[in-house]
Amino acid sequence: MRRKYGVAGVFLTAMLALAACGGGGGGSTGGNPLDTTSAAPTGSASGAGGKAVIGSFDFDESALLASIYAQALEAKGVQVEEKPRIGSREVVYDQVKSGGLTIVPEYNGNLLAFIDPETTAGTTDEVNTSLKEKLPAELEVLDSSPAEDKDSLSVTKDTQTKQSLNSIEDLAKVSKDFVVGGPPEFKKRWEAQFEKVYGLTFKEWKPTGPTTADAIKDGSIQVGNVFTTDPKMTANNLVPLQDPKNIFPAQNVTPLLYKASADDTIRTTLNGISAKLTTESLLQMMQQISVNKDEPATVAKEWLTTNGLG
Repeated sequence: MRRKYGVAGVFLTAMLALAACGGGGGGSTGGNPLDTTSAAPTGSASGAGGKAVIGSFDFDESALLASIYAQALEAKGVQVEEKPRIGSREVVYDQVKSGGLTIVPEYNGNLLAFIDPETTAGTTDEVNTSLKEKLPAELEVLDSSPAEDKDSLSVTKDTQTKQSLNSIEDLAKVSKDFVVGGPPEFKKRWEAQFEKVYGLTFKEWKPTGPTTADAIKDGSIQVGNVFTTDPKMTANNLVPLQDPKNIFPAQNVTPLLYKASADDTIRTTLNGISAKLTTESLLQMMQQISVNKDEPATVAKEWLTTNGLG
């Protein structure tokens, strides 16, 4: 991610994004924080003059979060430069580490998996403890928000009610009659873990990819892998099942900073945002962007105003 705030010279950053970052077990349907493969822009990221340079990955949710950070900091008198939609984690992470970027909205589980591919951390506390141990000295993470954009196994509200399904664990009693869907690699990645951890044996696995939410709604599958801030969660009246054994690692929205350029205003402001940002509010904002076609900056401003932060 990027971060830059004064006391730094000019850094040239020109890297190609080769692939999306490897996630900590999460799925890989479109729009997920792992699938950010655009190339980085060429040029300098100047931090002279006390400027916080805020970057984002190349997808709408990241651009929205970066705009929330930027507008909140501007309201506190911080000079801000936005560099939206830079590209993949491979590109953005190096820019923050070099000081070419000051701040990037990250997802703690994916960031940890990028730094430590062998991690087994699952809960928010476990992930953040490992992050603080593994991050290089130049970087720091601030408070994680309750908001998560993570893998889920989701069902329709009707299915949840009829089958009394509240958690993935509850699926054990019906999985043999359920068809499950997700991205093409979903079965290979998760079949053994679902059976080992939750005792699930599904009737059939279907590669439904980006149509998973619609396939759940139309009944061609009964349960599927949908990201928790996918606007179709609301549009299709879907319910993400709880994951009490943390088979899907935490993916809390978490600010990543270049430590030397941060000050108390930046830290306090971003921690204040994290305290109020929830998965529900993030889902609502993403629906405004994806369905209503509102601009991320407009949606960000509205959220900040509503929450007394901008």
